[in-house]
Amino acid sequence: MSQLRFDDRVAVITGAGRGLGRAYAELLAARGARVVVNDSGGTMRGDVLEADVAAQVVRAIRDSGGDAVASTESVATPTGGQAIIDTALNTYGRIDILIHNAGTVRPGSLTELSFEDFEAVIDVHLRGAFHLVRAAFPAMSQAGYGRVVLTSSIGGLYGNRNVANYAVAKSAMIGLSNVIALEGAAVGVTSNVIVPAALTRMAEGIDTSAYPPMQPELVAPAVGWLAHESCSVTGEMLIAIAGRVARAYIAETPGVYQPSWTIEQIATRLGDIRDTSRDDWILPVVPSAHIDHIVKSFALAEEGQ
Repeated sequence: MSQLRFDDRVAVITGAGRGLGRAYAELLAARGARVVVNDSGGTMRGDVLEADVAAQVVRAIRDSGGDAVASTESVATPTGGQAIIDTALNTYGRIDILIHNAGTVRPGSLTELSFEDFEAVIDVHLRGAFHLVRAAFPAMSQAGYGRVVLTSSIGGLYGNRNVANYAVAKSAMIGLSNVIALEGAAVGVTSNVIVPAALTRMAEGIDTSAYPPMQPELVAPAVGWLAHESCSVTGEMLIAIAGRVARAYIAETPGVYQPSWTIEQIATRLGDIRDTSRDDWILPVVPSAHIDHIVKSFALAEEGQ
C-alpha cells in the first residue's frame, strides 16, 4: 500500500503543544499537511500558563522540513474558537482537518466538585469542540470536504470516580460528532471520535511501572487515518490504547414488546429485556440510525398487535 499523505491539506489540531496533540501534529506534518498547532500552554487545570509550547512544536516541524504555524488562543470561548480557525483560513486559505484534542482536568468527588471546576472543564472539552466546529463547518461545507476528529475517553464511555466534569464532557463528544456526521454527509464532511489512552501529563501521579508501552505515537496513526481523505467511516468511534485499535459502538438489545406494562412486569421480564444473546441492534449513525431506531421499534409493536 502506498503511503497515505496529506499534501495540500490544512489541519487544525488543538492541545498540540504536548502529548497526544503533538504526536498528531508531527505525524500529519511529516506526511505533508500544513498544521495549525494550537495550544495555550496551560497547566492540566488550565488556570496557569506555563510555556509557549505551540511555538516549540512549530519550530520542530519546520526544522524537519514541514509547514506549521502557532496558535495560542483558548478554545473555551467562541471568540477563541473562531480565532483558531481563522488562523488556518488567513494563513493557508482553507481548513480540511479539525482535530480537537485540547483538554483540562479538575478532579473532585460528587460531594466536593465545585461548580467553577465543573464549568471550566466543560468549557474546554465540550464547548471548545462546538466553538471550533461552529467556526470550521461553514468553510468545510463550502469547500465540499472536511475531516473532523473529536476526542472522547474511556472515562466518557464508562465513567470514572472523581471526574464527573470530564466524564460528562467526553461522553458529549459522541453526540456532537454524530450530529456533525449527519449534517456533514451531504457536503463531504466526516466526523469520528478517537478514544485514546497514552502516558502523558494526565498520568502524572499514577504508578505506571507495570504498564505496557503507551507512548502517544501509538495513538497517532488511528487519528491520522480518521483525518485522511481515504477515511471510509463517519459517525464512529475508534479506541487506541497500548497498541490496540478497536471500534467502540452503541448497541441495543432487541428487547421485549408488550401492549402494556406494569412495574412488576418490568421486574419479571428484566432478563429478557437485557438479553444480549440475540442479535443486537447496531444502527449506523449515517445515514439514518435515529429513524431506524424508531422504525424498528414501531415494527415490533405492529408485530405484537
